[in-house]
Amino acid sequence: MAVGMDERLQAVARVYEDAVAADEGELRQVRRRIYRVGTLKLLLFVAGVASAWWLSGQGAWVVVAVLVTLLAAFLVLVVRHDRLFRRRDFLEAEQEACRQELSALKGDYSCFDGGEDYADPSHLYTFDLDVFGGRSLFQCVNRTCTFFGRERLAAWMMRHLDRKEEIEERQEAVRELAGQWRFRRLFRVNGLLYKGQPSDGKEVMEWLKGENYFSSKLFFRMLVAAVPAVNLLFLALGVAGVLSFSGLGMSFAFFVFASLLLQKRITVIQSSYDKRLAVLSVYVRLMKLVEAGRWQSALMKEAARRLQAAPEAVRRLSSLLDGLNQRNNLLASTVLNGLLFWELRKVMQIERWRSRYASMLPGWLDAVGQVDALCSLAAFAYNNPDYAWPEIASGAFVLEASRMGHPLMDRSRCVRNGVDVPSKPFFLIITGANMAGKSTYLRTIGVNYLLACIGAPVCAEWMKVYPAHLVTSLRTSDSLADNESYFFAELKRLKLIIDKLKAGEELFIILDEILKGTNSVDKQKGSLALIRQFMGLQATGVIATHDLMLGALAGHYPDHIRNFRFEADIMGDTLAFSYRLKEGVAQNMNACFLMARMGIVVDEAE
Repeated sequence: MAVGMDERLQAVARVYEDAVAADEGELRQVRRRIYRVGTLKLLLFVAGVASAWWLSGQGAWVVVAVLVTLLAAFLVLVVRHDRLFRRRDFLEAEQEACRQELSALKGDYSCFDGGEDYADPSHLYTFDLDVFGGRSLFQCVNRTCTFFGRERLAAWMMRHLDRKEEIEERQEAVRELAGQWRFRRLFRVNGLLYKGQPSDGKEVMEWLKGENYFSSKLFFRMLVAAVPAVNLLFLALGVAGVLSFSGLGMSFAFFVFASLLLQKRITVIQSSYDKRLAVLSVYVRLMKLVEAGRWQSALMKEAARRLQAAPEAVRRLSSLLDGLNQRNNLLASTVLNGLLFWELRKVMQIERWRSRYASMLPGWLDAVGQVDALCSLAAFAYNNPDYAWPEIASGAFVLEASRMGHPLMDRSRCVRNGVDVPSKPFFLIITGANMAGKSTYLRTIGVNYLLACIGAPVCAEWMKVYPAHLVTSLRTSDSLADNESYFFAELKRLKLIIDKLKAGEELFIILDEILKGTNSVDKQKGSLALIRQFMGLQATGVIATHDLMLGALAGHYPDHIRNFRFEADIMGDTLAFSYRLKEGVAQNMNACFLMARMGIVVDEAE
């Protein structure tokens, strides 16, 4: 157990450790059984060979009877062996999931998907706040096990909620799932057992839009109806003595030959369908788990209601695909095609299934994805029992929090600070020295604001927030591909913010060092003008700056601007940071001190 965890975190760690230990005990038993059953299978095989040789003189019927008995026992052991292997794989996956959570409790999220493909430098806030990528918020939160859950969780982080009712409804579902640890583990492990590709979910959706080649054509519909009817007719005529049974044999042979003409196309269809079955067989297990739950929250009740008919319908598809796979058995395929035109019949039944359920399946998959994403937020809540559930405000803007920290920082080293934005328009201006904590503080505010607006708990003792749209400008970059300078890129972001404000959009703005790409005189003049324009547009936010002159704005807007600072304490040759937020404008700057420490000569006379 990790040293330094408080009692609540230790209790969570014990749950995972106990689960790993319990699974290890059962795993040992299952592995022993696998070995025993494997040994019995080998012995039965040897016994079969020995019996065939030993009893060869006793007559064919005796040999056949013994071999059939041994074969039946062997097949029972094969089925048992397969079940044991599946149980072993499940237990190993459960253990791995719990070990991953133990690593997460220690701050190591490297085993989880960081969603690098969602990273977008032009996004309103995700790039600035490290929402995607390595050591990101997404990697910290993400426990999704399905393509649709991953997409849903990423979408929530890229487009947070802005209505109090919706946030509280999601909070309710996350709280409920946070208390359903065993359900969440079962849900995730079942999803992780499918070793597919992230693109498989997309392929299922594309398959739903595919063309029904056979069932849409009258000729093929008449053919599958005629084949068994013709065979039945020849059988009846043979029994009645009107024709010899050779007629049935000829019709059988003709239909087998005719089915061969469709083999190439049906093989292509079967290979594509098999992949979809593998994906959907996972989803049907997840659907059954959700449907079987007794839920109290509105979102989970709605998900269960949407999935009521889903498991049976998907099981039907699975049965049809299993039937089509009989073509892999040459003898069975020949008999079934000759009598019933089996392969074409099954393909057409699958096409009709798709026609019937194509409009419903996306909704079912969406419901599974929603539950998957909610389980991620619930795991985040469960793993952080010291986090607070934010109060969501309505009416006027407010952002208040006490002892707020960054969820990705080590708990033992995280210095917590509060924030107080009591009304609109209102700006906090944060001044301070290099490395004193300004940028980290801005990201702490932004990340917790985002967590609150997606229905998750926040890294704070207490928080109240009004869900305006979050916009940041913390690490604007230039673009060689677009022939765009750093300064111009920053201006574009500021213009976007102003355009949104003029359009009446409610924003919460976080800016770090306005107009970094220009000279100090222009920067100061432009920064003062920008903040005044923000005040005129009734904007609200937080701005960090090295420019101490911006602190003078509090005198012009005493009810709408407050100054806070992060100080660097220089004592002789020592530079110390408290990372504590204090009121007022910063007094100590450290650029010259740091340059001197690096061996860069600074002429203080100048």
